Amino acid sequence: MAVISGNDVFSHVFIGAADTAASAKFYDAALGGLGVQNLGPFGNGWVLYGRDKPAFIIARPGNGEAPSSNGATVGFAAASVDEVHAFHAAGLANGGNDEGAPGPRDHLPGAYAAYLRDPAGNKICAYHFTD
Repeated sequence: MAVISGNDVFSHVFIGAADTAASAKFYDAALGGLGVQNLGPFGNGWVLYGRDKPAFIIARPGNGEAPSSNGATVGFAAASVDEVHAFHAAGLANGGNDEGAPGPRDHLPGAYAAYLRDPAGNKICAYHFTD
């Protein structure tokens, strides 16, 4: 199975959060072990993340309404099973909630993943595909 990186499909992913500081603390920890870094604040309190360019953005919704992502999940690539575990543990230690402990996922061949809810209620996961 060929895996396409998110940057081959999307220019970026933007999610809403009412408290961007709490979300930044969570994402700094959860994504740091995946090699995704906080690239700093931008504009109206946006927080940008990426490896070499902004690809994941957290901000208060521009229309002033409450953020909502029911039914949406953002998946991050992990280079190893250990990274999946580190992502999950760091997220839980920094305000996230468990939505699926690290382990094999039988819906995709070779999938090993963990799921979290961030402090704003957004659902995220880290996936590694074994041989």
